[in-house]
Amino acid sequence: MSTTAPATTADTRGLAGQTVGDTQICSVNQTQLIYRGYEIADLAANATFEEVSHLLLVGHKPTADELAAFQSALVGMRAIPASVRDAIVRIATESPDAHPMSVVRTAISLLGHLDPDCEDNSPEAELRKSMRLLASIPTCIGVHQRTLDGKEPVDPDPSLDHAANLLWCMTGEKPGEMAAKVMDVSLILYAEHDFNASTFTCRTIASTNSDLHSAVCGGVGALKGNLHGGANEAAMDMLADIMKDTEGGAMTVEAWMERAFIEKRKLMGFGHRVYKNGDHRAGILREWGLKYAGGENPDAQKWFDLGDEVQGIMLREKNIHPNVDFPCGMTYFAMGIPVPQYTPIFVASRITGWCAHIMEQHENNRIIRPLAHYTGPELTTWNG
Repeated sequence: MSTTAPATTADTRGLAGQTVGDTQICSVNQTQLIYRGYEIADLAANATFEEVSHLLLVGHKPTADELAAFQSALVGMRAIPASVRDAIVRIATESPDAHPMSVVRTAISLLGHLDPDCEDNSPEAELRKSMRLLASIPTCIGVHQRTLDGKEPVDPDPSLDHAANLLWCMTGEKPGEMAAKVMDVSLILYAEHDFNASTFTCRTIASTNSDLHSAVCGGVGALKGNLHGGANEAAMDMLADIMKDTEGGAMTVEAWMERAFIEKRKLMGFGHRVYKNGDHRAGILREWGLKYAGGENPDAQKWFDLGDEVQGIMLREKNIHPNVDFPCGMTYFAMGIPVPQYTPIFVASRITGWCAHIMEQHENNRIIRPLAHYTGPELTTWNG
């Protein structure tokens, strides 16, 4: 018996291969990743993250005057209310093992309570809310990390751009030009990726006419999982395991990988639902990570060498390419960023894509409500 849509012969679990809506924000295909008409390699080479944020949130490439106004507005929105700061400090102090993504989710929820536009879903209000979150999330991340490190949080630095200010808030040290550039590029690469799991979560919540902060909290929850945003952390943890087991020559990388294949261990940072021939973003971030290691941290070169060996084995044995999370793990590690903060940094970038999709969903809304194919017991009677 079935009262819902019939099953299809193709495996469509996880909506694999299904087109579920239209968007003007992003196009993902085998050969290109495009943000509102601009290809990702072009953006990574020639744009700043603030320019890309304006492109995604406002809808077009900014003029010089528009960019200056946008940047100035963001700088003025970086500070967070004392109550939110105190809550993050309390969590970090009393629950130091709390997942940083859960802390970010809580901070965003608290910010929603204090945002005067929280319940206003008009385009103008949603743009203001989007910009406030974009500006303040690095501050929240910084307060959490500084408290975990036993240090006083620092105030945002108005002289720094978005990427550099993120690093400043986390470390209390002004980053060098190369570190700021690498972070800026990584934020551009992570900013948007059409109907991925977290973005689709945001759009589903928004489709009920819920508010932007609630939708973003749902996106954070979806991104937290190691099959999505958490893959960059898991990829670095995997490389650390390989390095530990192979240092000193007790085991080769080939042997480690063969054992992983036999055990059917999921190797993180490889494969992608869309990109079967390689993730366009991975090569870009690997190149910048190598530049950083070569110029700023030569000791980190060993991680990229190990990553290249692992990547080669995966391609030879499984014909699977790395995704952007693989070089991200190595790049952030070379920069000294604590592994648990990798995915919150992802949030600091993807907030732009999420909010753009939430606004687009609200502009032309219909509640998202797919059907399910029932595979349970046949109809029976309770007292039969």
